[in-house]
Amino acid sequence: MYETATNINEGRKSRIYILCVTAVMTAVTCVLAPFSIPIGPVPISLTNLVIYISLYLLGWKMATVSYIVYILIGLAGLPVFSGFSGGPAKLAGPTGGYIVGFIPMAIIAGLTIRYFKNRFVQFVGMVVGTAVCYVFGTAWFCVLMDSTVAVALSTCVIPFIPGDILKMIAALAVGPAVKKSLKSAF
Repeated sequence: MYETATNINEGRKSRIYILCVTAVMTAVTCVLAPFSIPIGPVPISLTNLVIYISLYLLGWKMATVSYIVYILIGLAGLPVFSGFSGGPAKLAGPTGGYIVGFIPMAIIAGLTIRYFKNRFVQFVGMVVGTAVCYVFGTAWFCVLMDSTVAVALSTCVIPFIPGDILKMIAALAVGPAVKKSLKSAF
């Protein structure tokens, strides 16, 4: 019937952990995402790696919230997007679809991570989520740049596949280990 002091403290501790880690992962995204390698209209960035790791630390809901806060910070004009850019023009530019596409990527991969403990299945969830992100980004790129799908895929998807697979593997290795360390510290 009544919550004990221990249960109340555990609830506070859990909420504090979630809020702190959400803020930290938003900050990590803001710090790492601008460092990108321009290889064409869409640069290589570490944004998806941070999102994948966030999914392990926060779960799909709060990791998605963390990423949305990052987008809002960028839309406000702070230079947190790739190439140290910010503002609505970045979202309206050739990479805007990928920026938005990271939201369903986080949800799909996050739900898979939550409900399946098998690392291979989690990897497949990340692949499917990333494919959905690619669809959002490629469609937006085609519309904005008046490009064919073949050109968009060869420019904006195919060069990124090997690096994205490496980021997924890194997140599979690092995410659970960091989560375990953080949980024991709290």
